[in-house]
Amino acid sequence: MGKGRLEAFSDGVIAVIITIMVLETKVPHGSDFEALVPLVPVFLAYVLSYVYVGIYWNNHHHLMHAVQKVNGAVLWTNLHLLFWLSLVPFVTGWVSENHFAPVPVALYGVVLMCSGIAYYFFAHCLETLHGRDSQLARSLGSDVKGKISVAIYAVAIPLAFVKWWIAFALYVLVAAVWFVPDRRFEKG
Repeated sequence: MGKGRLEAFSDGVIAVIITIMVLETKVPHGSDFEALVPLVPVFLAYVLSYVYVGIYWNNHHHLMHAVQKVNGAVLWTNLHLLFWLSLVPFVTGWVSENHFAPVPVALYGVVLMCSGIAYYFFAHCLETLHGRDSQLARSLGSDVKGKISVAIYAVAIPLAFVKWWIAFALYVLVAAVWFVPDRRFEKG
């Protein structure tokens, strides 16, 4: 089975996710700069979420660059990843509307962690399909960055109940680590 439809569908879903996030951003009530002040948390949450969705789109693209074929299991693991990413607009809105309250910040981390785990399953499923000796498997390697990211999320989630800004800073840290696109797949 070819990979084109999976790539096109994923690109479409990710585009819709970003569109929903921007449409959820409300225009300020007022025409001066002071009207923007209450929107600072909304903007910060939006920027981080946009970066995260962009990181997943970019890495998905790089991963698919090394893929030759897909099967039903790959389609399902891709849908699993897209499911978690589709929750990003919801948690982004909840975090921003509640000014980084502990429960929304923790749930934001849960969605990020589950997205990371889903991406790992997706990549592992592709690796299994292509074989342990494939260029894809060699490019994936041990995925230390992905495993460390999930561990950081696991630490950050309970920290949201101690100091929300520590958890949020850890989410920003993981995004910063991934901000440079994963080019392991372009070497082959």
